This record gives sequence, structure tokens and C-alpha cells, in this order.
Amino acid sequence: MAKPLNIGVIGCGFMGRTHSNGFLQAPKFFDLPYRPVLKKICARNADRAKSFAANWGYEGFETDWRKLVASPEVDLIDIASPNDTHREIAIAAAQAGKMVMCEKPLGRNAEESEAMVKAVESARVRNMVWYNYRRVPAVTLAKQLIDAGRLGRIFHYRTVFLQDWTISADLPQGGEGLWRLDADVAGSGVTGDLLAHNIDTALWLNGPIEEVSAMTETFIKARKHNLTGKEQPVRIDDASAFLARFRNGSLATFEATRYARGHKALYTFEINGENASIAWDLHDLHRLEYFDHRDEGRLRGWRSVHITDGDHPYMKQWWVPGLQIGYEHTFIHQVADFITALGEGKDAAPTFRDALATDYVIEAVLKSAANRNWAKVREEA
Repeated sequence: MAKPLNIGVIGCGFMGRTHSNGFLQAPKFFDLPYRPVLKKICARNADRAKSFAANWGYEGFETDWRKLVASPEVDLIDIASPNDTHREIAIAAAQAGKMVMCEKPLGRNAEESEAMVKAVESARVRNMVWYNYRRVPAVTLAKQLIDAGRLGRIFHYRTVFLQDWTISADLPQGGEGLWRLDADVAGSGVTGDLLAHNIDTALWLNGPIEEVSAMTETFIKARKHNLTGKEQPVRIDDASAFLARFRNGSLATFEATRYARGHKALYTFEINGENASIAWDLHDLHRLEYFDHRDEGRLRGWRSVHITDGDHPYMKQWWVPGLQIGYEHTFIHQVADFITALGEGKDAAPTFRDALATDYVIEAVLKSAANRNWAKVREEA
């Protein structure tokens, strides 16, 4: 019988829900060496925490994350709270000997992330960052095809993440739900929020990025702040675009914005190699588009592979071929991979150190945009 793994989750917003669902569902579909137990949820508002605990089946709740971290009943601390809390909670959890899972981005900047990496590695506790798009079966299949050499030498990588929810000048900044527009809480704008996903996926699929040339823009310069009631300068980036050179010699374009009217979450990538190309779209996440130049000429063309069969990544755990899974399953897969690796005495990627590599790229992008020059990406400390 699987041993219990007692989970303490901090934050009961959108990510608190996705993580809780992941912990609940993973042992129902995957044979795991540990059984996640939803021990305690933590939120500052007691009524909200109590309601969340009852809805998701947590055994209890806290309103002070320090009590949760100190609890001998909890084995793993999962950080699903805003970015400005990540560093302090993760370091305290590691020093308490707890395993740590953390929402992305790891820290508000590379320096915070470095401190978090140092803490978990010094304490030798298992750690992971929720870059969940790695766990989309189609994206995992793309990784397998690249690693098998099916694309050959890679020439191009292009990717976008487009939203439109901050266009209104009347939208305030700060506070619950809008902290992503407050630089003190978020660290950066779309670069650290949206492009962080694109960067993590790109590093995983195509290797390290060496240098970037970027531009960013803040279209609305001042917004009312929900906490102060005063109009304050907006210091996050609303849009970000950059060119990149990978270590393998390939060239890349990255773009993210919250000002692309008509797009709620358009995340795509396309990779072109000497032999083949692949493309993926979050809006059609169960499909991988594939072109192989080595096919017979009269039949050569793009094919749309429906990722639902038992020999596709993760899919044998789910339904019969032809039936699809969705966004929420990526978090279930991440929980399953973390716990499987835990049983094997290993780390599951992306670890804190893996996420630090993404933060170094973000750092270079913001630096390049500020000085309007190419910027080298720092290598791991």
C-alpha cells in the first residue's frame, strides 16, 4: 500500500485549485509509491480557507503560512501564492526539511531564485516548479521526436503567448486578482508571467539560449492602485518580444502581450529542422502538427497527429484512443512525475535549478530591452 505524503498548499486562488486537483487525481490514474494527502490549505482569509478546505477535502486550514511550514504533519509545501511570497516561503520550507513545489516564475528576479536554489540544494530536499506545459502529451511527444533526432539539425524556433485582458485603461493594478500588474508583487509583466512558459519549454526542447535582443512596452503608463486608491505608475511590461540565439546555432523569436485583442491564451510554438518540422497550439493541445521532408514526394505534407493513443506520452493512463484530455491533466501529470521520481530517489524536472535557467533568460531580456543592445544570458552559478 502506498505511503501517505502529506501536502500543505499555500494559496487558494486559481493555481491553488489546479494544484489541489492534481494531488487529488494523480493516484486515481497513476500507480504511485506515495499517496498524496491534502493535509492543510493556507490563506490569509479564514472563511475562504475554511470553505476551500471543505470543498477540496483538506483535513484542516491555516491563515499563517509559517505555522503550516512548521507543522510536523506536513511533508511537502506547495507554493501557489503570488510571486512576492515565493522566496521567503520556499527558503523557510527548505530549512524546515520540507519538500517544496513552487508556482512559476520561481522568484521575482534571478537573485531571489538563486537564494531559493541554494536553500533547497543545501537542505537536500526534493523540489519542483510548476511549468505544467511540459506535461501536455503533445509537447512531451515533441521532446521525444527531437531527442530521437527526427528533426535533424534545428534551424528555427518561434513561439508566442497572446492575451488581451489588460487593454482597458480603467483596469486598476494591485490587490487580489490584479497583482500581476504590480511590479512589486509580480517582478515583471508578460516577460516573467507568460514568456516564462515559452522560455522554459524552449530550453527543454532546444537547449540553452546564449544571447537575446529584446524590446518591451508599457502601453498604459499609470493605473489606480487597488490598495492605495491612488493613481500610480505602471512598472510592468505589457508586451515583450525578443530575438534569441540558442547554443545549438538555431535562431528564435519570442513574443508575448496582453494587448492582442481576440486572444485569451494563444500559446504556440513551431520548430524547423533540416529533416522535419513540428508545431503545437494550446488551443488544440491534443494535436501535434508534423512535417517530414523524407516522406514520399507526392504524399509529403503536414500531418495532424491526434495525441490520444496508448503509445503517446501519459495517454495509457486515461481513456480509450480518440478521447481527449485537457489543461487540468498537465498538473496531474506533474504530480505523478514528482511522486514517481520521489519513490526512485530522484528529482523530477523542472527543478528549482532548471527554473533558474529560465530566470536568467528573463533577466537578459529585460536588460536588453532597457539598454537596447544584445544581452548575454548568464550561465548557472
